[in-house]
Amino acid sequence: MLNVAVVGHTNTGKTSLIRTMLRSTEFGVIEDAAGTTRHVEQAAISADNEPILNLYDTPGLEDSRALAAHIRKLHTKLKSLPPVQILEHFVTRVSVNDPLEQEAKVIRQILRSDILLYIIDVREPFLEKYRLELDILTQSAKPMIPVFNFIAGHDQELAKWRQHLAMYNIHATLEFDTVAFTFEAEKRLYQKIQSLVESRYTPLQKLIDHRAKLWNQLCLSGAKRVTELIVNVACYRESKATQNNRIADSLTEDRLHDFVRKAEQRCLHDLLSIFNFSEKDVAIQKIPVSNGHWQLDIFAPGILKAYGLDVGSAAAKGAAAGAGIDLMVGGMSLGAASALGAIAGAGWSTFRRYGDEIKATVQGAKWQCADEITLQILYLRQKHLLKKLMHRGHAAQDTMKVDTADTEKLPDNWSKLTSALRQNPAWQEPTVTRNNNPQYQEIEARLVGALLDEG
Repeated sequence: MLNVAVVGHTNTGKTSLIRTMLRSTEFGVIEDAAGTTRHVEQAAISADNEPILNLYDTPGLEDSRALAAHIRKLHTKLKSLPPVQILEHFVTRVSVNDPLEQEAKVIRQILRSDILLYIIDVREPFLEKYRLELDILTQSAKPMIPVFNFIAGHDQELAKWRQHLAMYNIHATLEFDTVAFTFEAEKRLYQKIQSLVESRYTPLQKLIDHRAKLWNQLCLSGAKRVTELIVNVACYRESKATQNNRIADSLTEDRLHDFVRKAEQRCLHDLLSIFNFSEKDVAIQKIPVSNGHWQLDIFAPGILKAYGLDVGSAAAKGAAAGAGIDLMVGGMSLGAASALGAIAGAGWSTFRRYGDEIKATVQGAKWQCADEITLQILYLRQKHLLKKLMHRGHAAQDTMKVDTADTEKLPDNWSKLTSALRQNPAWQEPTVTRNNNPQYQEIEARLVGALLDEG
């Protein structure tokens, strides 16, 4: 296996990098205080159950000035030895409780590793301690990749760091923000390791292909789960009393609202599970999720404006007031005339598909279903959350804010898609028949593609 040492000054994001690469919040401990990692910790990354590389999280180089001074003395004392043997001499003679014990742990792991990832917090200026660290690391004779962390919004600082590293003839660098994650950055990391350790090119290519496949599956699973939510809610209906009865109507509306809320709660829980996050990672309009529940009601006043919807329309005002429903005769957008016409002239296949709706129309039955605005809010909010999860590193400590989605767009022909779903209430739950239906497959593909911003 390829051994990769993750090194750098304290609090630059070494543990954060490994967490993000592992897609896990469980590895190591992350705190704002310096020196959180006190021992070398190891984690393996595999492809198809074949271990490819070991990642070693090392303590921070806390006192690079004292370390550099000590090594300079050893160079003076042991002039005949090359630099790498000077480092070996140093680590074999550091005792427990030595002031440089932490630094010795780092150097020892560096000497045992095949390649180094030197983590840099670009928000920090290029101080003397970093110059001394680079001097020491280059003496190990190990290939090294400087990794720029916390780069979001710090373009000028990043440019200055590149200039300083160029003075050390170091040009093969990488931008990898452990908080604002992109899979492309992870892919480029493995590719740079490939270029520096050519003897491991083939297994690393296998790892790249495997991780890309997993990432695509992860994103597809998230998009399909959101699609399932939209289908589930769009196809749902509640029977409405044929006679005017305010109490019965109110109870019917409450049941519909309760169904929509719980459906979205289940989707939230599943999305967090898919991307290996927890409920503490999310806040909806700055109100945290508690016990798997959105604490902000989807039907609350003011939600429409946050999602860029038309608050001036009558339907929007109804949703904002908590109505959030359409009254559908026969549950069909075909209209009563079309439904009655189907009885007279359509074949058996049409009656078998719409028979319940046609009979209900004749009998005067009515249903309440989630309205267009409610479906739009569900889609826009979940699309926004999905994007946040796809670009959240597992080292992130802040709570995600899903407080607006006015930058998100509905899919093309959205109304046609939702209308088709409403005309097929049997599609509410997954079945072989539904999943094999060409019309359903087309709707699912359109929604999934739009969620992943595919063409």
